[in-house]
Amino acid sequence: MTRILLSTIIVFLAGCSTAKKDSDTVLFAGEIVNPTSTQVILMKGRQKIDSVLLDEKNRFKFNLSSIENGLYHFNLSPEYQYVYLEKGDSLMVRLNTSYFDESLVFSGSSEELNNFLLELFLAAEEEDSAMYSEYYEFEPNDFLEKIKSLRNDKINRLNELKLETTMSEGGYELLKGSIDYTYNRYKEIYPFQHKRKTTEENLHDLPESFYSYRNELDYDNQNFTYLRPYYDFMKAHFGNLSYMSCVNDCKDGYSGAGKQLHFNKHKLHLIDSLVVDKELRDNLFRNVAFDYLLKRKDAPENAAVFLKEFKNVSKNNMHIEEIENLYQGIVNLQASKVIPNLNVVSFNNENKTLTEIAKDKKVLFYFWSGSNKKQYQEIFKRVAELKEKRPDHELIGINIKTDFNDWRVIIKTLQVDSSLQYQSNNYKELTKKLVLYPMNKAIITDNAVIVDGFSNIYYN
Repeated sequence: MTRILLSTIIVFLAGCSTAKKDSDTVLFAGEIVNPTSTQVILMKGRQKIDSVLLDEKNRFKFNLSSIENGLYHFNLSPEYQYVYLEKGDSLMVRLNTSYFDESLVFSGSSEELNNFLLELFLAAEEEDSAMYSEYYEFEPNDFLEKIKSLRNDKINRLNELKLETTMSEGGYELLKGSIDYTYNRYKEIYPFQHKRKTTEENLHDLPESFYSYRNELDYDNQNFTYLRPYYDFMKAHFGNLSYMSCVNDCKDGYSGAGKQLHFNKHKLHLIDSLVVDKELRDNLFRNVAFDYLLKRKDAPENAAVFLKEFKNVSKNNMHIEEIENLYQGIVNLQASKVIPNLNVVSFNNENKTLTEIAKDKKVLFYFWSGSNKKQYQEIFKRVAELKEKRPDHELIGINIKTDFNDWRVIIKTLQVDSSLQYQSNNYKELTKKLVLYPMNKAIITDNAVIVDGFSNIYYN
């Protein structure tokens, strides 16, 4: 029903007159229902362009005198969404944070482009689910036909939109790229998911033309660097290339205890050899590092080798401090280490350290944020189950990124034992030193000594 209403509003707005682009000035304004933050931040990639506070009617306005045409995103913590802006634009947005993406509607100049970009985003969320539940089981030719049909439907609608509006070439290129890279990503993923879904012993043979789009890949499109379908495609693409090249050409290296190190080093070198754009390179290198260091749980000595290789290949990476902190955090959370002596605040506003809290008992620490109601409700539901499963452990909740008074209200409302709840007043330090990726993480200690620094509250 929400999506039908959204489509109806978009059709209505399309009939309204759009502002003429008769100057270089850009007006981007909007109204936020149920705001989760007091300010809106406009970003282009990693660069902050401007920020404005919401007024008493929860409205905001950016008057931008000189910007580049292209893809931006606006943040209303903890959410964000794309907006495509060009010189002379006068664009409005309205949204309700309770249904952030589904409620979002643009009006004004470039409304058709931005609403279609949002429509593609929402469609991809639905199709991702269908890919994993159904389409990846298809035989290769049937899968290609399905992908072709889905893509053609959106390309046809895009071409109709171009004829009906004054869409710029840059805007058209962005929308077409979003469509193409979304469906090409599915092709990169297909052989691995098909094998998993069908439990076939080997990867399925593919038609010769299956990856024909690779002949026209652009590894240096700076307009797409922060376009999610483009970036997600690149991650899947290099995972595919690395696996195939390792299996075919590195049979001795891609086996045994060191295969994850070998595979991820190979991925680093493929990115280094193919990707030109500096920001895309740095972001892809960061993704490889996080994927390997966080998910693969390789031996500490292998992680040290990987970090050395990362620095060698990705010189002057803009994420290097973050990667080094991640590595050091992982080292400090190994079993038999004492849990980092970080400060937290009790429900009664008393300062304590994690080592004090964990002393002389077995503890399972879990983490939650008041900005995500669904997440913390699920967390506390799981904690109630764990009380039965781990009666010998104290289950200690650590809250981050929530106003102190709001945190206390949530604790009271949920009728949670406040003596087992603490809050961090420095969530950045806590996240860095306890390596809180993902938020479902749990840390298990015995007399403040780490038993498992990388557990998951849902797998205990």
